[in-house]
Order: sequence, then C-alpha cells, then structure tokens
Amino acid sequence: MAFRRALKRTALVGGGAVATAFGLSQLIEYRKTQRGLARLAQVAAEAELKVPFIDELPSRQAQLAALTNTEEFDVLVVGGGATGAGCALDAVTRNLKTALVERSDFSSGTSSRSTKLIHGGVRYLQKAIMKLDYEQYMMVKEALHERANLLEIAPHLSAPLPIMLPVYKWWQLPYYWAGIKMYDLVAGIQCLKSSYVLSKTKALELFPMLKKDKLVGAIVYYDGQHNDARMNLAIALSAARYGAAIANYTEVIHLLKKKDPQSGREKVCGARCRDVITGQEFDVRAKCVINATGPFTDALRKMDNQEASNICQPSAGVHIVIPGYYSPDNMGLLDPATSDGRVIFFLPWENMTIAGTTDTPTSVTAHPIPGEDDINFILREVRNYLSPDVEVRRGDVLAAWSGIRPLVTDPSSKDTQSICRNHIVSISDSGLVTIAGGKWTTYRSMAEETLDATIKAHRLSADSCKTVGLMLEGAKGWTPTLYIRLVQDYGLEKEVAQHLASTYGGRAFDVAKMAQVTGQRWPIVGKRLVSEFPYIESEVLYAIKEYACTAIDVIARRTRLGFLNVQAADEALPRIVQIMGKELDWSQEKRTEELEAARKFLYHEMGYRSRSEQITKTSEINLDNHEVARYKKRFHKFDKESKGFITTVDVQRVLQSINVHIDENALHEILNEVDLNKNGQVEIDEFLQLMSAVKKGHVSDSRLAILMKTAEETLDQREPVSVDRSGGGV
Repeated sequence: MAFRRALKRTALVGGGAVATAFGLSQLIEYRKTQRGLARLAQVAAEAELKVPFIDELPSRQAQLAALTNTEEFDVLVVGGGATGAGCALDAVTRNLKTALVERSDFSSGTSSRSTKLIHGGVRYLQKAIMKLDYEQYMMVKEALHERANLLEIAPHLSAPLPIMLPVYKWWQLPYYWAGIKMYDLVAGIQCLKSSYVLSKTKALELFPMLKKDKLVGAIVYYDGQHNDARMNLAIALSAARYGAAIANYTEVIHLLKKKDPQSGREKVCGARCRDVITGQEFDVRAKCVINATGPFTDALRKMDNQEASNICQPSAGVHIVIPGYYSPDNMGLLDPATSDGRVIFFLPWENMTIAGTTDTPTSVTAHPIPGEDDINFILREVRNYLSPDVEVRRGDVLAAWSGIRPLVTDPSSKDTQSICRNHIVSISDSGLVTIAGGKWTTYRSMAEETLDATIKAHRLSADSCKTVGLMLEGAKGWTPTLYIRLVQDYGLEKEVAQHLASTYGGRAFDVAKMAQVTGQRWPIVGKRLVSEFPYIESEVLYAIKEYACTAIDVIARRTRLGFLNVQAADEALPRIVQIMGKELDWSQEKRTEELEAARKFLYHEMGYRSRSEQITKTSEINLDNHEVARYKKRFHKFDKESKGFITTVDVQRVLQSINVHIDENALHEILNEVDLNKNGQVEIDEFLQLMSAVKKGHVSDSRLAILMKTAEETLDQREPVSVDRSGGGV
C-alpha cells in the first residue's frame, strides 16, 4: 500500500518542479526511481489479487446464470463502455462482488467511435493558460497521468504517436512552441518524449504530403494512440477474469427498489433485466447500482426519478477513414484552427488514415449516422493542409462514423446550463450512483472516484483501489517481438502475426492455435477473411469466446474491419456469418437475419450509404462528348446485342474471352455497386453516371470501372492489325 501511495504522490509532481529541485543527472535518476516504484506498485497490486478465470473465460451462459442466481451483488454497473467496464474492474479488484450489464455489445457506443488518441488535451491546456483556469489545468494533468498508466498496462493495444503541428506564420512558431513545451512540462516525469521544432525541409521530409507553400516549419509532440474498442473489451474481459459477472445484450427494464428501514425512503437495490437475445427476464439484486451509460445517462436517471432533470448534452463527432498513403506510417497531423474554430486530427491508424472530428449538437440515439456535410467538412480541412499534388477525393472515404460525446451539466450546480468540462459523480436520494462526462483517457481515474464515492455513500466494506499499474487482458506475455514466435511456431504470415500480437497480446497464441491449415506452402495456417486485411477466420471463433453474439460484434469491435473499409467488411460478412452460424447453431433464417442486420449497420452507421450514394447524387452526367463516346464504346464491348444494359452473363463472357476468371458471386457484387435501381443489370446511363462520378473524384476504386477498362485494353491489344494500316506486307 505504501508503494501505491508513493506512486500516486509522485504521479502528481510536475516536471518543472522536479527540474527546479534537482539537477539534470538527479532528474534522470529520479525518473528511474519513480518507474521502479511504479513497477513495484504494480507487482504488489497483482500479488494481492486472485484471478479465478486465468485460463478460460466463463461462457456468456455461465455469466447470465451468475447474474440470475447470485443472491446479492455489492455493485451492479449498468453500461459496458470504457467507464462502465472501468468501474467493474475497479470494483472487483477491491474485493467487491461485482456485476455489469450492457444492453448492446461492449464498446458498441461512444467508446468504439473515438479519435483513437490517449491524450491530455493540448487545446484544453491552451484554454487553461489563456483563461487562467485551474480546473482545466488539473484536468489536463490528470489525463496525462492516466495516459502514462494506460500505455503501461496495455502496451499491445497502445503506443506513443508523434503528432506534427505545421506552422505557416513566423509569429506562430514561438507561440505554439511555448504551448507544446508547457504540455511536456505538465506531463512531468510521465512525458512520453520531448517535443521538438522542425525546419521546413525536415518537416516535408517527415510528412511529404504536407502543403509546402508558406510553410515556416513545424513542431512535433507526442501523445498516445490505441485501438479503442479492443481496449474497452480488454478492460471488460479483465474484470471477468477477476470474477465479475458481465453480460452484453442484457438491458435494464426498470430499477428495483425497497424501503430503507432507517430513513423510510425507497432505495435502489438492483435492476430487472432482460436478455435481448432470448427475451428471458430476471432480477439482479445489488447493494448499489452505478449508472455508467454515457449518452443514455438521463434515461436511467429517469427510471430512478421521473422528475430528474436532464444533465446530458450530447454532441456528435464524425470521423472518416481514407487510404493509408495519405499520411506517413508513424506521424500524425494536428490542424489547431479549422475554418470554424474546431480542431482536426489527421492520424495513421491500422495502416489507414483517420481524420476527425466534428463537434455538433445532436439528439441521443443508439445508431448515430455520419452526415454528408460533416464528411465534406473534414475533407475540405484536410485539403487545406495537404499538397495540391495530393488530390483528396470524396471517393477515397472508405468508412465514416459518428460518435456521441456525452457532455454533461452538473446537477448540483446552480447554473444548470453550464457544461462541465470534466466528469461528474452524483448520487440520487435513492442511492443511484451516476458517473457521466469525462474522456476516454481518464476512464480509470473516473472509475476510481466513482467507487470511492459509492463505497462511502453505501458503507461498503472494500479494499483500496488497485487499478494503477494493473495489466489488462493480453498485456502479460506481450513483447514487441512476440509476432516472430507466432510466425516461427505456427507458420503465419508476418503481417497476420503482427496483427494478432498487437490485438490480443499474450493471448495471440490462443487465436493461432484455432487457425486452420491453408493447404498452401505459405502461410501454413491462417485463412484471411479478405485478402487486403490481416484478419483471419480463427478470430471469428475466438470472438465468440470474447462474448461476440452477432456478426456486427465481429466486424466492428472484435476486428475493426467495419471501421476501416465498409466494402471489405461487406465482402467478409457471408463467411463470418457462416462460421458463427456453425459454432452457435444458427438456423438459416437466423443467418439471413444476421447478414441483413450487419449490412444495414454498414450502410447507415459506417458510411456505406454515403459512399454508395455518390453515384446517385451525381445524376447529372458531367462528361464531354469525347468522353461520352469513349465510355459508350467501352460499354458496347460488353453489350454485344446493344440491349442498353449489361448483366453478369455479359461481363463473364468478355472475361472468359481474355482468360480472366471471377467467381459469379463476386461478379454479382461488383455489378450491384453500380446497379442503382437494383434490377440486376447496369444500364448505359448508370455506367455513364459511374464514370462521371469517377471523374469528379466522388467515387474511387470502382471495381466495375477498373475491370471494364482493363478488359477493353486487353481486347484492343488482341485486335488484328489491318493490312492497309500495316503498310501492306508482302
């Protein structure tokens, strides 16, 4: 315990204060000492804890049985996002009997739709300094402490990321430099790496896509980056391993209450729950209930008290994913002042490039949809910072999503309209504990504060917090070179092995053991779900062990395919459903239902609709006469009978003539992307609309356009040369 207290004290010491007290050599030694203390605190914390399910997680059915049959839990957490999972992990490691229910999947809401950064908030620090706001300053300091802890406890899922701030005016260079240096100073001993200034030449060398005109130089600072949905899942699974009863797809219908014999008031004593999958209802009794439902905070508060005022002010943040070649592999970009005053990040993530976010008021919904205006706003801002040589096209948006940030007002504040910049913990008259607001990065400290308040208010007997330095699911056994063992021991492709190591950490071997033999010389095992991504079929089976219940769970949160490329996810779905259907004994009706639900998710929530509508929204054909003639000629090479449309039969015939073979189902999907009226054929007007959209940049990588162009070129090369044109011959 002394180690943990020492760790907590030293974590709050600023680097500037330390540097003042000691010389440079002493400072280096001091930092080593603090890291040693942190490691000892972690060892001490973990040594005290028992892990009932260290080898095998209990099944979802076993978890539901525990929820149903346990006479009374100490704590029932409602909400399976980062904060809810953090509360469950904090509670169970304090030796409290803990339950958690989530009406959808773990991390299905805001926690999987973030900017993927673990950060203190550069812009918050700027506001703190400009407005002399101590609360804002302490919020940044706390977040930087939590950033360091999160990078430590889940090294497989997170890593430091350098972020470049380009400067286009000389006077801004010292201004931004001072601000970023202050960010380092506030981080103190937990500064990831020191920030530095770059010349124009060096900045362009590191970020060649950057706009050169008027560039003065750049400043590079460091923050953390993570796989948010997998991180959320790691927290929840860690809680399960320590003995918490957790269940996704379990919704709260109403809160249970009983009269307190001392005060005579009604007190919350649990919840009536329903298994969303089977419809079965049951009671979960608990000494206290924690409301950690994010944007849905007010819905549960009103279950407790219909008169409760709303405290959540939801704000939508849209992100887009574009190909990885738009950014360097290991360098992000920050636009500190967009045209409307917002901040835009432009970051490499999972071999793609993520850009966002917007910040607009919205209504609370379980299925937020990215708007076309927001997508185009992000694209415009990105274009402002990239070289004119780099054409950022609307058609390059591979996926887009909207996340709802649950900004809150403090219910105990006299001014109920003032938005709380941090998080709030409140306890109702009936004992319902609500944790709302805050940031992804600070989930752990929010959980600690929530449990401290809960234990005090409900007089629970509990140990002190043990989550500082507590390694999460997969962290044990992970090393930066773990992927090499996966390649050597199992015969996996290097890219697949690296992906498994960075996703599952030390548990990657469990996934590799489940992988099927490919029947090829190399790789020996590991059949990919889609060719261009390193996700393999055994991950679907392992996802079920991680409580995946639907195909959406697999494409969105166990793998991140739906967030990276909606078309690739759509292609992988039939095989995913087939694997899950066999393992979970789904009927054909259930399999069809799952496929349709997943495609609806991709269409609405992951931006497939916006992507596919780029053709329909450009009904005006913007082609000159020469281009129209050229594309009609190409079309008629496939439409030999001049029907005015082509089908899979027409395309297959042409492909066979040039010895190209494509699976019939794949060919149907290719035509379906362009078949606007969904009548099973592509008309000449639809083809011209496609080519017009390609010309404008609204559509890129159209498989039909590329296929028809390639086939035409091959056919033209095969046409016999006429005697007249060749000069006659002998």
